[in-house]
Amino acid sequence: MANHPGMTRLLTAVLLGIGAVALGVNASGGRRFPTRTVESDIFEFDPDSGTILWKETGDSEPFFLTIHGMVEETVKLGYRELVGLPATTQVVDFHCVEGWTIPDVSWTGLRFEVLLALVTPLPGADYVTFHALGETRAKPMDQGWYRESFRLSDLLDPGQRILLASHMDGEPLSKQRGAPLRVIAPLRLAYKSIKFVHRIEFTDTMNPGWWTLANPVYDIDANVPSPRLRPRPGTDDA
Repeated sequence: MANHPGMTRLLTAVLLGIGAVALGVNASGGRRFPTRTVESDIFEFDPDSGTILWKETGDSEPFFLTIHGMVEETVKLGYRELVGLPATTQVVDFHCVEGWTIPDVSWTGLRFEVLLALVTPLPGADYVTFHALGETRAKPMDQGWYRESFRLSDLLDPGQRILLASHMDGEPLSKQRGAPLRVIAPLRLAYKSIKFVHRIEFTDTMNPGWWTLANPVYDIDANVPSPRLRPRPGTDDA
C-alpha cells in the first residue's frame, strides 16, 4: 500500500498542531487536552435532545447508532436509549501517537457485551468496524470518513477495557471530545479511539482504519508501547 505525498503532508500538519486543532479543558482537573481531528467541521450534536445539526443546511435530525453488517437483524438505537443502557465508568490513561499521555481520564459508556446482547452475529463475524459521522478533509484509498476496526474477541476482553463512551468526567462528550459517541481503547494509541461513532458494522475481515490507510507506518493494531503503560492493580470500574 503506497503512501501518498499529500496525505503525509496532511498527517504532518495534524501532528504538529496546524489546522483544526483546539485545546480543551478537562472538567475534573483543568488539564489541557489537545484535540486532533481530520474531519471537516460540518455538524454539531445536542445531547439534551439527542439531535444532530448539519451546519451547511441548518437541518437537524435525531441521532441513531446503527448496528448492522453480518448480524441477523439491523438494530438502530437513539441517544436516549443508549445512555439508558447499563453503563460503566473507568479511569484510564489516554495515549496519543505523538508521544503525549493524559493520565487518569474518567470515561463513561457501554461495554461491548451490552451492545452484543442486542444483536445476533452471523457465523464468521469475527471483526467489528466503527464508522464516524461526517467526512474527512482527505480521502486515503477513497475512504472519505473515519473508520476503525477491532477483533470482536478484543472488544469482549475485559483486560482491553474498551468502551463506547458517551461521557467524559461525568459530562456528555463535547464535540471536541467526539460527541455523540467515541471508542475508548486505553491499551491502543489514540487513533484507534474513533470519535463521532454512528455505525457499528460486523464483518468477516479486519478493515484497515482511516489513519492506517492514510499512512501505513501506523499499524492496524496500534498497541501502546509497554514502557508507556502504567500498572493498574485491581480495577477502578464503577
